[in-house]
Amino acid sequence: MSVWLERRSEQHSNPGRGFNSTREDSQFQRDRARIIHSASFRSLQSKTQVLGLGESDFYRTRLTHSLEVAQVGSGICEWLRDQPENASLETLIPSFSLIEAVCLAHDIGHSPFGHGGEVAMNTMMRDHGGFEANGQTLRILSRLGEYSPSCGLDLTRRTMLGTIKYPAVYSDVCRYTPVEPENPLNIDHWAPPKCIYDAERDVLDWLLEPFSAADTDRFLSLDRARHGHARTLYKTLDTSIMELADDIAYGVHDLEDALALGLVNRDEWEDQVVSKLKTLDDNPINKDLNEFNTLLFGAAAKDRKHAISRLVGYLIRSIRIESQEGFEADLLRMQVRMEAIAYRILLLIKDFVMRYVIFRPELQMLQYKGQRVVVTLFEIFAANPKRLLPVSVFAQYEEEGYRAIADFLSSMTDVSAGKLYHKLLSPTSGSIFDRP
Repeated sequence: MSVWLERRSEQHSNPGRGFNSTREDSQFQRDRARIIHSASFRSLQSKTQVLGLGESDFYRTRLTHSLEVAQVGSGICEWLRDQPENASLETLIPSFSLIEAVCLAHDIGHSPFGHGGEVAMNTMMRDHGGFEANGQTLRILSRLGEYSPSCGLDLTRRTMLGTIKYPAVYSDVCRYTPVEPENPLNIDHWAPPKCIYDAERDVLDWLLEPFSAADTDRFLSLDRARHGHARTLYKTLDTSIMELADDIAYGVHDLEDALALGLVNRDEWEDQVVSKLKTLDDNPINKDLNEFNTLLFGAAAKDRKHAISRLVGYLIRSIRIESQEGFEADLLRMQVRMEAIAYRILLLIKDFVMRYVIFRPELQMLQYKGQRVVVTLFEIFAANPKRLLPVSVFAQYEEEGYRAIADFLSSMTDVSAGKLYHKLLSPTSGSIFDRP
């Protein structure tokens, strides 16, 4: 069996039960099934993507976003496989089952209340190993998932490696910028470094075992020159595909939500995006720009969807496989890149969504409210662990301290965290029959 199909349970003499196929894609289908049937994946249906839950039934949740990332990732792989110049890379390009497993798993470590909730979790964990969504994803896959008592969801090595965006541990990259005076009502400066946790260093070592020492050292190298947290420099081929799929889904589909809900208007779009598109030479969108804008801002949902689909198709067709120097292993040496002009267009759209949707005071109020819920719940449980934590969580707390509280709270949805908050702080809310 290929080293990339190995599972960590196999080193503990606990091979998978009742499914012994060594066929590569069967193993990746198995990974995808375990992710889809996991509690962590299901909980994404009630976790914020951009807009707060309950505002509308139309827009994306973290679950529908993950499904769309998987679809875009499959589309990228299909496009790459159809290109004649990639014929020699046929066996390297991930199968649909593999890339869908990686994409579906990429966000399962997210805490409630989106990235604001992530910052709140890290605020409480910054002196206790940190909290970062990608790090929590690896923790779920390798330890907390319900399939295996000691190995989490127990996925294949290649699937799990593909989900790691930032191959570095917290203690190696965290470098917070002091803020004086400290204000507990503004915690934005406690944004986490992009990393995994020190507690999963052994998992990362196992994932990298098939690579040479030289490849591993280069893969784990860091950019320490920048201000603030250090950053990783490299990722696997599979991860590079997943990240582009995530960027496309985040930028384009969140734009669709904003348009459908009337959060942005055509004048803003024309001023901040269209005017800049017109200055880009060799921009294939320019020749149909008027039609595209008419469809995008039309009254009919079908017209808007048609424009969005055309944009996604264009971005996928702009993706190529390139080789980067310094690696022996093809899985590290080969990367996907979007053509420069297409990537500039995608960045324009992402920046527009960030500026006119995510940074709107109305959305920031929702994010702030979620942060206060997370911080308050964490403070309550940290002060009263034996008294208030569920029995199983307190048992973990006795072994792992604050990490047990982080695991407990991050597994909650926006809805369940809100209910627990009111149960603990509202005199007339909650029942002994409510389960956290």
